[in-house]
Amino acid sequence: HGSHFKSRVSVSVMSRPNCLVVCSASLEGVSAQSFIHSHTLTSSAFNVQVATPDGQPIHFVRQDDGSRRWLNDFRGKPASQPARLESIDASVYSALLIPSAPGALRDLAKSQHLGWIINSFMAEQKCVCAVGSGVAGLCSSLIKENGSSSWCFKGICLTGPSVNETVRQPDFAELPLIVEDFLKDHEAVYSGKYTVN
Repeated sequence: HGSHFKSRVSVSVMSRPNCLVVCSASLEGVSAQSFIHSHTLTSSAFNVQVATPDGQPIHFVRQDDGSRRWLNDFRGKPASQPARLESIDASVYSALLIPSAPGALRDLAKSQHLGWIINSFMAEQKCVCAVGSGVAGLCSSLIKENGSSSWCFKGICLTGPSVNETVRQPDFAELPLIVEDFLKDHEAVYSGKYTVN
């Protein structure tokens, strides 16, 4: 009787689609709350694989007591060990999620491997979702060839941190790119949050 239940559970898990959650490995980190919400929502419907550049550990930022407890519990599970982004086979995933991550500007925005994965997802019309500052990871999918460039998000409505939000960051002068400017420069339709002072 017990083995019958086990086999039903494993068949159920095996038949669920796979979701790739890509996180920054930069010291600027990944928002703890965004990761927790992203992982909780996706794991209810998908088999979740977390990946980072070179399989490096994730540095979680903006933690409170509740998120610290959740992350401590999560770190005790095998699924907490990120896979190497460079070894990911995009064909086995149905969805891609990039949680909000201040560090995405430092590593994901220029990750050639993430760019290949995103372009593959877009070509196959698979679900791609980026949250908050994780939108910087979408910049990696820009293709530059023979003096011209193409971007799979041209003409698509995207949102992300606004210039107004970005200039308030203490490290603004060292940022490798401004997400709002990148989106507009490469002809995405930018829809941002505007603050009235």
